[in-house]
Amino acid sequence: MKKNRSIYMIAAAALFAMSCNKLVDIPAHPIDQISESTVFSDSSGIISAVAGVYSNFKANSAGGSLGATMVTVNTGQAADELTYAYSSTYVNNAYLGDDGSALTLWNSAYSNLYQMNACIAGIGGTSAISDSLKRALVAEMKFDRAFYYFQMVNLFGGVPLITSTDYNKTAQQGRASVDEVYQLIQADLAEARAVLKEDYPSTAGTKFRPNLYTAMALSAKVFLYRQQWDSAALMVNQILASGNYALATTPSTVFLQSSDEVIWNLPGSNVSTSNFQTGEGYTLLPSSIYSAPAYQVNRILVNAYEANDLRKASWITQTTLYGSTYNYPSKYKNRVLNAPTTEAYVMFRLADMYLVLAEAQAHLGNYSDAITNLNTVRSRAGLGGYEGTNDDLLAAIYHERQVEMAFEWGNRWYDLKRTGRIDAVLGAEKSNWKPTAALMPIPATQIQANPNLIQNDGY
Repeated sequence: MKKNRSIYMIAAAALFAMSCNKLVDIPAHPIDQISESTVFSDSSGIISAVAGVYSNFKANSAGGSLGATMVTVNTGQAADELTYAYSSTYVNNAYLGDDGSALTLWNSAYSNLYQMNACIAGIGGTSAISDSLKRALVAEMKFDRAFYYFQMVNLFGGVPLITSTDYNKTAQQGRASVDEVYQLIQADLAEARAVLKEDYPSTAGTKFRPNLYTAMALSAKVFLYRQQWDSAALMVNQILASGNYALATTPSTVFLQSSDEVIWNLPGSNVSTSNFQTGEGYTLLPSSIYSAPAYQVNRILVNAYEANDLRKASWITQTTLYGSTYNYPSKYKNRVLNAPTTEAYVMFRLADMYLVLAEAQAHLGNYSDAITNLNTVRSRAGLGGYEGTNDDLLAAIYHERQVEMAFEWGNRWYDLKRTGRIDAVLGAEKSNWKPTAALMPIPATQIQANPNLIQNDGY
């Protein structure tokens, strides 16, 4: 087989080759010929396989996977959150079909989706663990698959829906529609909600693997994106009713590993040779007090914060070097490893859920409750309550999302697109904006390998 023949051969090469959770040496034959008994014949192999999926969630270097770091910096530049000292490609939305970042996102996503599918099939067919544990782990992997496809559909639009490890069936698969991708996401999440428990399956005191409320959090966002307002509100209200979560008292403590606000997070780097705690901290913070930050906060975002907003003081740090002033993201405070580890990758948190609920309620005409939930987030930021009209409420919620959810998993980029504001907002801010830039290009190498993949318009 030719090198880079397809995304699925890349997945084969990456099968379970996690940095510290490697399970097997990779044989030189297709994916579907790898014996499930090699990996899923005992509980230790199953545990390692599941752990490997989460290892690949994070960026183990400065953006080397579909992790928070790469999604954050790419979409942050593509929107109006970040600028980059060494390239204006994403700031100017000038990415092309041969863009290396898009290729890395695509390849790493399908590599890990392969691992999730292998776990779903292998765990579902094993007799090495109890039926109840099998159901729980399969539901967990389906949640993870839904999370990945949620990112992919918002980055690229319709993408191939790969739910099998059979290379012969998937190698030439075309793109599914956006609706079809969301149908799989919602089906996977429905199973996750039905099976996952309130307790976290990870080590006591940690939230490193998804529980019931994690599935509800992603479900709430999916329902919001699909404009299913009642369902979005229902999910968030159930999270709030659990009493398991509370907003951090100050913005500076939101991203601590022990934060009560966090619904789901992932541990920092698990690579012994990597001297950093989270990819965001390592990438976004300056390398020393004498170094200018590579990524700076876009002036548009800097100016979006109201006077006396505690979030701006905590999450954007200003420094002056050699007569020049720089603003850089500082939600994560630690650039390098320390002992003990204090920060973790935040995947979902309660402030996001309050704003999801407020937006859904505003669309439903429940303005009073929407304002109450909006003000809950504003109060933690040290700001007064909303004083505008009902007609202006949605705009106020969108603004609050802009300043609350900055530099987190592409929220700003996704929000601009799903609310239909991207052309108006970025068209006014960027002279070279084109509507087709709202979707990333399908990597040219994948189209060459698979003629059934159709490129997005504009590339």
